[in-house]
Order: sequence, then structure tokens, then C-alpha cells
Amino acid sequence: MTPTSRVLMAPITITPSKPLMPSHLKGLLWADVMFRATAQLADVTFRFSHTTYHRTEQVVGFWEFLDRTLGDTDYGSLSEEQIGELYVAYRKEETRPAAAALRPYAEAIERTGFVHPASTRVLELWSGHYRRLGLHDPGLLAHQPPEFGLEEMIEHLVAAGMGLDHRNLGGPVYLDATPFGLPLRQIVDADGRPNYLACALRELLPLAPRYDEVVMLYDRDLDPDYQLLERVLADRGPTVHRVPIGRTPIEGRITSARHGGWHGYTVDALLHAVGEDHPPEVRLLGMRLYFIATLGPGQQQSFRHDLLRKSLARAEQLLSRAREPAPPERDALLAALTPHRRDHTHVDPYRLTSSLLRRGRTPPDRSLLTTVFT
Repeated sequence: MTPTSRVLMAPITITPSKPLMPSHLKGLLWADVMFRATAQLADVTFRFSHTTYHRTEQVVGFWEFLDRTLGDTDYGSLSEEQIGELYVAYRKEETRPAAAALRPYAEAIERTGFVHPASTRVLELWSGHYRRLGLHDPGLLAHQPPEFGLEEMIEHLVAAGMGLDHRNLGGPVYLDATPFGLPLRQIVDADGRPNYLACALRELLPLAPRYDEVVMLYDRDLDPDYQLLERVLADRGPTVHRVPIGRTPIEGRITSARHGGWHGYTVDALLHAVGEDHPPEVRLLGMRLYFIATLGPGQQQSFRHDLLRKSLARAEQLLSRAREPAPPERDALLAALTPHRRDHTHVDPYRLTSSLLRRGRTPPDRSLLTTVFT
């Protein structure tokens, strides 16, 4: 690594159609600590664009459902839970929305950056959660279109020998990494509708060559698609790292938010349960200790309020014992972060956060806690 190493962080986005849950929060905190820590060692770009993924069917299909079933509705006073219940109703529909019904939404997204009022409301509420959690806001409400249009992305894949375009035969478009032992994967259907992987390619294909390292954080269940992304992006030059993160079970079960069942476990509910009994820095550090160090990268442990409370108590202890760095603050910070990079530029959030809980370790420097965790 050199001081000018360029790192692109690309965490998976979350559909703005439902409440944030513990699984979402785990990923957000993981990405936040990685970004803040790595930014001390390299030039880091945090790419997290909702605009890019609005064209997926789960988003535009939901918007079409709302307009078809509710018409002109004021979403500005609805809660995340209320909008989430509407999303559950949409996902229960037995038939997919027709391509013709979704086309006006796709065109409006591309032409004007259109966002449905329901999703705008959700993103506004999430912005509030970000502030309370001390999360870096990468532009939740900003218009951040991908550099490649859909056609341009397909042309690049075909030219690189990694795309099969069957649309002239009435078929779909495939990402073809079979020469590397990976399966053929449809990315655009015969009606021209892109999936999540196609949208990710539109965003990351033009960006990847500008960086020395690309780090993708994502839901472990999507590993097959991210193996494909790794193969395609590595062909553009950078070193690519995949960081899969397991979901957080609720009472022993891992279920998608599209099925509901989130009452009492939304981020808003968790923040309310934590309350104002702790100073902000204790709340921020405690949340990170629990969702990163305690839960870890897997998905074996269910969410537990009692362990979250213990993490908050541990955070209070760490902050009270934190020492002022003996060497210059900058040197102390770099010394604390560098051991958690392994063979890559980015800092491993799990290794770094877990190190704070190691028995018998020297109290952490205050500069580390205030710069990376609070």
C-alpha cells in the first residue's frame, strides 16, 4: 500500500420500500467502520447509489403497484412500517407487473431521476436514522446515476467476450463467465428489464479501472452473483475483494423483510429501546461493538437485546479508560489501524472492532474511538 492507494467501496444497497432491520443495520455499520478506518490510510470513495438500482423490478414494480392500487396518495406522513406493509402486499401479488406498465417508470428514472414519493419518504426517514447512528451519508437523497447506460454496459460486456445478447432473437442478455468456470447468468430479460446484477455492472464497470482496489460488501446469499462481479471487474484492472456479511436472525429465523414480521425489531424501535440514557458516543460505539464484533460475519446468532445492552456498557468502559496517544495522534491512529489490513488496503472491520474487546489489551487510544467508531 502507498499513501495514494485508491479504494472504491461499494456496499450493496437496500431497497427503499421497508423499515431498516437488524440485518440491514449490521451491514451499514460494517461498511461505516470500514470506510472511516480505511480513509485514514488511503483515498477512499464510498459508492452507495439508490438511483442506480431504482430500475430493478422490486423497486419500479412496487411503485407501479402503489399508483395502481392507491392512486394519488400523500406518503409524507406515513411511517416506514406503514410503507413496508404496502410492500408486503405488493410482494404477495401472484402475477408480475407487465413490462409495458413498468416502462414509464424506467424512462422517468433515466430521463429525470424520478423517485416515487413513497421511496422518497423512506429515504428521508433513513437519513434521520443515519444521523442518530453516526453513519456516513453517501447521498441517500442525491441523484447519482450510473455512468453507463444499459445499452453501453451490454456493449462493453459483449466486446469483452463476457456478454451474450439474444434480444435480436427475442431472448434475454446473459453475463457469460463460463470460460472461468462460472455459470451463465441472465442480467436483462427478453422484455428489457434489468436485474440487480445488471444495475451493479452499469455502476461499477466504468468506475473500477480508476481504482487500485474495489471492495464489495454484500448479503452472503448473493455470493454467486458477486463472484461473477469480481471476475468481470478484476478483468478491468483493480484488485477486487468480496466481503460477504451474514444476516441477523430474529428469534432463530432468517426471513426477508418482504414477508413483514419486523415489528419491535426496526432500527427505529432499537434506537427507542436504547433510549437517551447513554451519551451519543456510548450509543455509537456500543452499536458497533454489538453488530460487528459480537455478531461477527456469520449468521448463527439471533439478535438479543441483552447483549446489545452489554455492548453499551462495554462501550462506556472503553471510553472511560481510553488514553490520549503518547506519540502524535496521527501516528497512534495509523499504528492502531495498520495491523487489521492483512494483505489488502482496506481495514477489516471485524478484526479491528474485535480487538477492542480482547482481554488484557492496552486501553485504546481516544483518537481511534473518536475517528472510527463515534
